[in-house]
Amino acid sequence: MSENPPGTESIVDHRCGKAVQAELRPLGRALRREIPDVYAAYKQLHEAVTAPGALEPKVKELIAVAVAVSEQCDGCIASHTQAAVSRGATPAEMAEAIGVTFLLCGGPATVYGARAFAAFMEYREAQ
Repeated sequence: MSENPPGTESIVDHRCGKAVQAELRPLGRALRREIPDVYAAYKQLHEAVTAPGALEPKVKELIAVAVAVSEQCDGCIASHTQAAVSRGATPAEMAEAIGVTFLLCGGPATVYGARAFAAFMEYREAQ
């Protein structure tokens, strides 16, 4: 059983950010060995999209979390909540970004939104 972030003690055996990334890391490495050029191109795209521009990188990561919640992708949630923390997002900003997904995605967003907020808090507490 993984340790849960503060404030989520009642969650039983739910994997959030770090545990999801640990599970996916070896899978991604194995695939990257088979298609290194594709991964290199994706990395280049990622760097271009998240670079400062009209939107600050923090805002872009908040958008990415909202999309990850709407797509119900735990790996994306883990990656982008960690990036949002490193870019200086606050709990209030994260909560509001997640709240937008409730409007557009309904009930499933309340589940994946809670996962995203727990992952965000996990990374924030570790910072």
